[in-house]
Amino acid sequence: METNHQTTTDPQREPQLQPQLQPFPAARFIKEIGRGVKGARSMSRDDARLLYGAMLDGRVSDLELGGILLAMRIKGESVDEIAGFMDAAEASFAPLPAPPGEFAPVLIPSYNGARKLANLTPLLALLLAREGVPVLVHGVQQDPGRVTTFEIFAELGIGPTGSTADMLDAFAAGKPCFMPIERLAPQLAHQLSLRRILGVRNSTHTLVKILQPFDGPALRLVSYTHPEYLGMLSEYFGTAAPHARGDAFLMRGTEGETVANANRAQEINWFHAGQKTLLVERDAPADELAAAPDGRDAAATADWILRALRGEQPVPPPIAAQVAQCVRVARTLRTTTQ
Repeated sequence: METNHQTTTDPQREPQLQPQLQPFPAARFIKEIGRGVKGARSMSRDDARLLYGAMLDGRVSDLELGGILLAMRIKGESVDEIAGFMDAAEASFAPLPAPPGEFAPVLIPSYNGARKLANLTPLLALLLAREGVPVLVHGVQQDPGRVTTFEIFAELGIGPTGSTADMLDAFAAGKPCFMPIERLAPQLAHQLSLRRILGVRNSTHTLVKILQPFDGPALRLVSYTHPEYLGMLSEYFGTAAPHARGDAFLMRGTEGETVANANRAQEINWFHAGQKTLLVERDAPADELAAAPDGRDAAATADWILRALRGEQPVPPPIAAQVAQCVRVARTLRTTTQ
């Protein structure tokens, strides 16, 4: 009598075939956005979401992708385009869990570093964490010619966060954490890397600065460098950003970083439920400069930050004021959403 032997397989051990990506025809979008500053037309929010989602998925050819990035660089992004891009961006990665406690988390993007002034973003993060606020700094690890927040954190003994569990452990220990964009949102990190090929920044550099990756409310610290972005970002936070997932502080950047200038306070506006409130007024130019690190390198900046944290030298008043406003709003966000 024959016995039929039935072969069983472990599906997890079997090689998984990757689905074939369907190329995305981008010509109709390029036709609209690629007509120059005066002739170009902006996309709708839905079209922007479709196009950027295809870009993140790798479904747009290299030739078309280069055309899109350069066309948007020349034209500039509309509010609907930034909103659509963000819809696609946030759908491309898993959200982070909201930490427990009395404060909503504060997000500090760090994608510029510093060339002329000392980069004091780590001081801002450490001062907030000392108040009990969960602080997530996300950004790049290196930028040629600039001193990055990652490099200063490394001098302070704070390494990059490798997992969500590590992030929550850092929050519980009262420490800020740094999450590289490659860990937070890999597909966005790839779009950022195209700067090395094209030589110019693209729309993703704006998106990462306004990203809200938590699945609950959070306070974003957002900066702009070029004046035209003030109007666009103000309208975005006032009309297009999801109000339920958190607020934003908008200010002019210090060499592109979202830390207050040690010598002269920038104007800071708080966007909450679509309403704008002026929190900090811009200072007049000052003749006397605040105490600053002797050097601009990562080691000298880290040493200066440690001395400021120990009270051996004063924290620059604009940064102290920024910390106080962040603590107040982060507490308000948590108490009003529980």
